[in-house]
Amino acid sequence: MADLVTLEERMAHLIRTVDELSDVVARQAREIAVLERRVAMLMEREAEREAEAARNAPVDPPPHW
Repeated sequence: MADLVTLEERMAHLIRTVDELSDVVARQAREIAVLERRVAMLMEREAEREAEAARNAPVDPPPHW
């Protein structure tokens, strides 16, 4: 009987640990999604800056040519 109680206690602890880990993974998934959106936005901004810089680049060769 004591073995059964011990097993039930261990199982309860494992279930709690799995639930806590599941919550952590879900939170991290949300954080990753936010970070992915931010990185995509920053990459888009940088691409726009590079395109703008290319449009504003001088057409004439520099005077030392």
